[in-house]
Amino acid sequence: MPSRSQEPATPDQASAASAEPIAFEAAVSELEAIVERMEAGTLSLEESLAAYRRGAELVARCRESLAVIQQQVRILEADLLKPLGGEGDDER
Repeated sequence: MPSRSQEPATPDQASAASAEPIAFEAAVSELEAIVERMEAGTLSLEESLAAYRRGAELVARCRESLAVIQQQVRILEADLLKPLGGEGDDER
């Protein structure tokens, strides 16, 4: 019998949680936990659907976070990769 602490959040809890910002690492960790519960095959149909929905929200947030970080890296690289002056000096 699965313990209560491993059950997915109710739809009300999931929507309340989705309204709060979540760190990338926390989202990945929660996704891993969801996958483990779903792979165990002990969830009811309704629980599986709620877990899938939450997982889809977390994946979307992770993608958004990665896109923002990727853009920030591009901006940083553009500033850092400019020649520092001189005529092609490789000195740092």
